Amino acid sequence: MLNDPLANALSLIKNAEIKGKGTCLIQPSSKLIGNVLNLLKEKGYISEFEYMEDGKAGVFQVKLMGNINNCGVIKPRYPIKREDLEKWESRYLPARDFGLLILTTTQGIISQDEAKKNGVGGKVLAYVY
Repeated sequence: MLNDPLANALSLIKNAEIKGKGTCLIQPSSKLIGNVLNLLKEKGYISEFEYMEDGKAGVFQVKLMGNINNCGVIKPRYPIKREDLEKWESRYLPARDFGLLILTTTQGIISQDEAKKNGVGGKVLAYVY
């Protein structure tokens, strides 16, 4: 039974990185997973990803670079204020300016750095480092 597709996608990526694989397939796909993968690509954690139609929900083929040490979702999805971003970074990331918190805001799926720069808060989705 599939309860959280984003958690399954990040665990597939993490397990493929641990095994040293070059690619992994994520299914089912969704806009949320696509936006998170796009953010990971922009920040240099994955090299590229491609959407493939399979007649059901679709599949993302992700090419890995070996840059991910750990990743996961944060449940429940806590609402955080822009003043509290430092507290959440210290809770989920191993060091300052190392890693990435992924937030959903009114401006879309963004990282904690962009949220600080834009002065917005949101709900915390996941972490990657």
